[in-house]
Amino acid sequence: MSIEAAAGPLGANSEVGVLRTVMLHRPGDELRRLTPRNNDQLLFDGLPWVDRAQDEHDAFADLLRSRGVRVLLLGELLTEAMTVSGAARMQGISAAVDARRLGRSLAEDLAQHLRGVPAAQLAQILMAGMTFDELLAAESGEYEPSGASLVRRMHHGGDFVIDPLPNLLFTRDSSFWIDDRVAITSLALPARVRETSLTDLIYAFHPMFRGVRRAYESRTAPVEGGDVLLLAPGVVAVGVGERTTPAGAEALARSLFEDELAHSVLVVPIAQERASMHLDTVCTMVDTDAVVMYPAIANTLSAFTVRREDKGVSIRGGDPFLEAAADAMGIGKLRLIDTGLDQVTAEREQWDDGNNTLAISPGVVVAYERNVETNARLEASGIEVLRISGSELGSGRGGPRCMSCPVSRERL
Repeated sequence: MSIEAAAGPLGANSEVGVLRTVMLHRPGDELRRLTPRNNDQLLFDGLPWVDRAQDEHDAFADLLRSRGVRVLLLGELLTEAMTVSGAARMQGISAAVDARRLGRSLAEDLAQHLRGVPAAQLAQILMAGMTFDELLAAESGEYEPSGASLVRRMHHGGDFVIDPLPNLLFTRDSSFWIDDRVAITSLALPARVRETSLTDLIYAFHPMFRGVRRAYESRTAPVEGGDVLLLAPGVVAVGVGERTTPAGAEALARSLFEDELAHSVLVVPIAQERASMHLDTVCTMVDTDAVVMYPAIANTLSAFTVRREDKGVSIRGGDPFLEAAADAMGIGKLRLIDTGLDQVTAEREQWDDGNNTLAISPGVVVAYERNVETNARLEASGIEVLRISGSELGSGRGGPRCMSCPVSRERL
């Protein structure tokens, strides 16, 4: 497999250029690990019906394929990377085996077991996790544990020796592409931290991505892909709120400037609450000059404009977001399409990811079908809306944009 096999040049310089290749993650056993005891900790608002979630995701992927988009599945890429590379296997195992939590003895036993597991099974364990009972069953007859482990004795069999990653469904957050480079992000919450280790090893070791250069790569200040919008070539918006910190936004801006990947970065403060966890939960691009936005914030959303200068950077603001964005993009005005028609409907449809659309070309977006009024407003504004079901997929609070990482878009 080669880079050319990825359906054209890798990378993107906008949110709306014609989508050629996208990375999704088909939900699997990691969602079956959710229980009433752990769903809050694992960042889900309910317990999804997994079979239905898979059907909904398959329909999403099929819709993209029907529009000429090549769909890459994260689980398959992970298996392939670990099949061709022993270093990929070791990276995945190292990230999953936490000696600080497990103790040295148990960590050594777990790592020894995982080193002997076939690539496809290892990929499944790294995504879906492993319980103490499952490890014990796998070790039976394989080898004798290396020594006494208090951690083994004090945990219940159904507890996780490796935590599941149900939020892998939202491939947007752990990486994003800008021009021909990929940026590996730093996720803020403990339930999601290990996701980037899997994304990282895919880009590092899968033959499709051989030779790809990295953009921003940080393990210090949190930046999540759901907060990053490529408004136009050279213009990036970064939400700062529950997940991305001001320090992360600043580090990202300086990195993009150093690599000449952007000339303007708009840093956008958003409410630090579950309903607006990322910038793309309140605002997404639907055309080269249009956004769909939660109306409750349309007149109050502001932005600090960070620009690259000959002798460093300049920071201006905060200014009204819509004005600052239009100015940085070099257009007279950014068209605004509101979520819903009244305050109650707008709040409900924002919660149900009415703003979280995925553009597959200028003026053509994928959206959840249940956001009836938002979709009607989009269509009244000349946007073609391709509807998908999300009754189960939406239980993790993420829409079509959250569930997709564009790997290749036509440049604007």
